[in-house]
Formats: sequence, C-alpha cells, structure tokens
Amino acid sequence: MTVPANPKIYHILHVDRLASVLADGCLWCDAEIARRAPPGTTIGMNSIKQRRLNELTLTSHPGLHVGQCVPFYFCPRSIMLYLIHRANHPELAYRGGQCPIIHLEADLRVTVAWANANGRRWAFTLSNAGAYYFEDRDSLTQLHELDWDAIQARDWQGKKEGKQAEFLIEHSFPWHLVERIGVMNRTIYTQVMHALAGAAHLPPVEIKRDWYY
Repeated sequence: MTVPANPKIYHILHVDRLASVLADGCLWCDAEIARRAPPGTTIGMNSIKQRRLNELTLTSHPGLHVGQCVPFYFCPRSIMLYLIHRANHPELAYRGGQCPIIHLEADLRVTVAWANANGRRWAFTLSNAGAYYFEDRDSLTQLHELDWDAIQARDWQGKKEGKQAEFLIEHSFPWHLVERIGVMNRTIYTQVMHALAGAAHLPPVEIKRDWYY
C-alpha cells in the first residue's frame, strides 16, 4: 500500500482525562504526567510506561526517551485498544473496557509542520515504541517504510509489529491541532460535549463505532 496523501494520527485516552487536557491546552507526555499527576484514569501498562520513561531512547534523537514524547498511532482501533477491550492482560491495571476511551485525531503533516516551527523533536517508529527493538525515523520522506497494509488492517493477526507503529512528539501536543474526536456511543458523546463546553477550540465529535472492537 502506498503512503496516504494526508495520514492521520490518533491518541487514545479515558474520557475522564479530557477536562485536564482542555484546562492545560495540551496533551502531556508520560514524563510530565508523572510529574504533574493530572486527574483522570491512566489506561496504559505501568511496566511499559516505566521502560519508555527510563530505558528506551530514539536513535534519531539521541538522549530523548520515548516517555518524554506524546504517543500516537497511525490508525484508530489499535491493538492497545483491543487489550483494553479484553480487559484481561495481567499488566493492565485498568479494567473499565473500551467504551470510555476516546480517540483524538490529528493530521500528521500539519503536526510535523507545527513541531518544526516550534522546535519540537518528533519521530515515528516502524513498530511498538515500548519494545526494545523498534526502529525510528525522523523524515517524512521515510513514511514509505511504515507497513501501511498492517496499519490499515482490521484483521491484524500476523501483522502486529507494523500495526503498532507510533508517531512521537516531544513534551506535549497542543489541543488546537486536534481535528476530530471519535467516541463509541451516545453516552460518551454527551460527556465529551459537556467537557468541551466553553473550550476555545471545538473539534467535531463523532460516534465512530467502527473505531472500536
């Protein structure tokens, strides 16, 4: 599969974390979240978060830890969301299922342009950035190295490595770059709309059942 003309990137979070994101005007990296301890539910695996914070660095940006970056996937309906949906992984403390999880969608090229203009380092990985063996790139001319067939696949058995590719942006991600919010049902839609009341930037909110398991 060829590289999409305008690739999108997706960050997932629990709906109860949205209010603090709006108050701060950005998504924080895990290093900042650990320091600030914002209100809301953490949905990741703690052991992997610690590895990303303390051990894993980017080849393209020596000294920059994965946990010092805000992570995005290149697709909704990620493998991480599947683990959240199954709610039976021994390293996953969160057991609330996929329903309260929301997707924040942004445009990759717009994000990179903003990062370059604001002195923020960024990279993308060809597989899971929580693993010890990932490779990373820091040029959009290398997007063809991503396994776009795996990224777009709904049946990802045998394609897990490529499916878990990530986009990483240093320190924080500004709220105004969020282009769309995808939710699972009307209940979460209502909660998101309530949280957005009065926000300066109001991306459209859509019920996207096909983004979920």
